[in-house]
Amino acid sequence: MPDYGRPIEFGFFLIPDADEYPELLRQAELADRLGLDYIGIQDHPYQRRFLDTFTLLPALAARTSRVRLFPDVANLPLRHPAMIAKAAASLDIISGGRFELGLGAGAFWDAIWAMGGPRRTPGEAVAALEEAIALIRLMWSGGRGLRYDGQYYALRGVHAGPVPVHPISIWLGAYGPRMLALTGRLADGWVPSAPYAPPEKLPEMQARIDDAARAAGRDPAAIKRLYNVSGRITDGARGGPFDGPVDQWVAELSALVLDHGMDTFIFWPQEAPTQQLHRFAEEVTPQVRAAAAQHRASRPA
Repeated sequence: MPDYGRPIEFGFFLIPDADEYPELLRQAELADRLGLDYIGIQDHPYQRRFLDTFTLLPALAARTSRVRLFPDVANLPLRHPAMIAKAAASLDIISGGRFELGLGAGAFWDAIWAMGGPRRTPGEAVAALEEAIALIRLMWSGGRGLRYDGQYYALRGVHAGPVPVHPISIWLGAYGPRMLALTGRLADGWVPSAPYAPPEKLPEMQARIDDAARAAGRDPAAIKRLYNVSGRITDGARGGPFDGPVDQWVAELSALVLDHGMDTFIFWPQEAPTQQLHRFAEEVTPQVRAAAAQHRASRPA
């Protein structure tokens, strides 16, 4: 799998635990001060312990100044795409153009059903997501009298607005063949999680995205590749994937860039978030960037 040559970026996967709200604000401020590029927040509305992601995001925007924010990923079956578009544009304005949209077709269908949402087959979920992408982008156009007639979603003459202050990207949490093909055809980025897309499976998954992108007349390198990684930075011996000392993290993330085509890593620390964030931002990220830059500079022109 090629290195697409994209800028390498890093972020923090923030857990929206309602009991930890003051700490969440401190963690977001720390990620901002440390120079991380993103804060991603999972969106599971049926999880009783979690704050609502789209309510938390503006609070984090108000406490930060440079880090970009995104739902990782928004739960489409429980959020109408027109309202997702409205919320996304509003957040982009509130944050000064620092919002991006991670979007998912849905999972945990029993929990979605329990909250009053639909129970969709895999094929239905992909079809609904494709409609949602079109509808969201239409809503961001700021047009008047907008209409959309889909199987799952519709617009019937709505006046769209406000318009985002920058072109918001849509990144899909995708794993199956149809979702990966949809990513290649229509999305601005791909945001899988390592437990569901382990490194050894990335080449096949990337190939599906790239094949679909080329078939749609797109350059695969235009698609951002984010990776949610959960683990620990330790001082001990090398352990399993994403569980070991700094040099192990540098080697693993550098290989994911250079051999597997990933370009952005969203870190979910499994313990001591404050300490782990410092180590990730101050020890791991500079070395990964340096290793990639050195490798890229040594390639034949």
